[in-house]
Amino acid sequence: MKRINSKIGFNDKLLMIIAIPVLSFIVPVVFFGCRFNRKPYLHWDNFLTTFFITIVLWKANRHLLIWCRTKYPLFVDVRKRLLLQISVMLICTVIGNNILHLILNATVFASENHNIFDSTVFINSNAASVFCVLIIIGIYESIYFINALKESIHEKEQLKRESLNAQLEALRTQVNPHFLFNNLNTLASLIPENPTHAVHFVQQLSKVYRHILEVKDEKSIPLQDELDVVKAYTFLLQTRFGKNLEVNIDIPDEKLQSKIVPLSLQMLMENAIKHNIVSAEKPLKINIFSNNGHIVVDNTLQIKNQLFESTGIGLNNIRNRCKLLGNKQMTVSETDTNFTVSIPLINP
Repeated sequence: MKRINSKIGFNDKLLMIIAIPVLSFIVPVVFFGCRFNRKPYLHWDNFLTTFFITIVLWKANRHLLIWCRTKYPLFVDVRKRLLLQISVMLICTVIGNNILHLILNATVFASENHNIFDSTVFINSNAASVFCVLIIIGIYESIYFINALKESIHEKEQLKRESLNAQLEALRTQVNPHFLFNNLNTLASLIPENPTHAVHFVQQLSKVYRHILEVKDEKSIPLQDELDVVKAYTFLLQTRFGKNLEVNIDIPDEKLQSKIVPLSLQMLMENAIKHNIVSAEKPLKINIFSNNGHIVVDNTLQIKNQLFESTGIGLNNIRNRCKLLGNKQMTVSETDTNFTVSIPLINP
């Protein structure tokens, strides 16, 4: 497999193999007037000298380009990066070009009385070096931006697929017969005993479904909206499980306008109910709180005896969507007593 520098974005060996000899031929012809059929003749020493200088300058500028991209890696800083990159590369190229010519004149061409400080030679030589560095910048930046555009399109398509999977997973979870059966049984028992509570139960159930439909096209939503539906979902669960389920939500007001991946908290609560025992002997406790720019969902670990192991689809779905929306990562940790998931908040 070909090694690709992540800051370059592509394997540039073939580019250098082709472009350096081509530039080494073009520079003597265009900038120094060398020809095959008349003076000044294009000799091998012209080509090899230019070839050597082009290789050194190309390699040096390649390292400078990598350094600039490391210093300003974010796309929002592309203007700063380009200004720094062009300035540094042009200055270093002119200085390096003159130093290389001095070294060559003092060694290889010491007997030929070449004078680099001749105004015509000096201007043409530096013009050629500037031309080469602009070609280098143009080629590398064009390929870099094309690849960045492709990656951006790929990430958007992947985010759409992940969002669709989340919607389908949430709908499948909520609409499956077992879920409906449990909630209809709960509702049936509420109607004769407490009609007012039954009406409120239906309203909260409707709120959960409406939320799923409303966020179907959203990449992120305000934390306040996510918590509203979590509270409605908690009401449904606590109506069913009673004191066997304890849910504590402790989020400061200043965090409510931050954004979060939609349906993430609801999916984590559903996972906690699905995989853990909820009973009078073993009440399930779920705590939702903020910590260091994340929303943490922590539940007591009391695993059910299940025929099939968890596939982890829900967690992977949330993890991938978080990764696509920002630099922060979702983290999952497990101890003997607790299972904890930390979801990064997205600044508004």
